[in-house]
Amino acid sequence: MNWKQVAGNWLQFRGIIREQWTKLTEEHLDFIGGNRELLIGRIRQLYGMSQDQTEKQVTAWTKRVTAPAHVK
Repeated sequence: MNWKQVAGNWLQFRGIIREQWTKLTEEHLDFIGGNRELLIGRIRQLYGMSQDQTEKQVTAWTKRVTAPAHVK
């Protein structure tokens, strides 16, 4: 599975995203609206991480939450 699954089910994934990146607010998630690049940019801004580090975190998170055992 991939980001398309997250973007397509954005409302369902919002809570899981906030568990991982607690500095993200509901307003941030409204603005991001399922756009991966906007999510990466906001995480970078809030956590002061590099582009590469943030991309790796988001990719790992995406793989974890879209794995068949996690998806209902």
